[in-house]
Amino acid sequence: MQGCPVYHWTVSETLPPCPECASEYTYEMGALLVCPECAHEWSPAVSDEDDAGAESTEIKDAVGNVLADGDTVTVIKDLKVKGSATAIKVGTKVRNIRLVNGVGDHDIDCKVDGFGPMQLKSSVVKKV
Repeated sequence: MQGCPVYHWTVSETLPPCPECASEYTYEMGALLVCPECAHEWSPAVSDEDDAGAESTEIKDAVGNVLADGDTVTVIKDLKVKGSATAIKVGTKVRNIRLVNGVGDHDIDCKVDGFGPMQLKSSVVKKV
């Protein structure tokens, strides 16, 4: 096949193994490391900082409950959504949240049914 590019995959011995499945076949994709076996993506610099500072920065909901990755929360007030004619209503359940350092003070990354992926503030949710 003339004109087809040939890709040679090499395994770098300087890359750490996957933290999820311990696979040694990790590779770089931009600023992230990726595991081809379990599809886990992570940033090596951020993961080291997260391990060191996980206890010092707790994210709490509107009533003071400590939030964790994978929690289910409920929205406690109507939220206007840019680009949408409807708002996220009080009582909407959001499952499987992920805590992040988002834009501004948005610290929850999630998918809201009917709206898609977005970031929320912990001050507008309550842990279920």
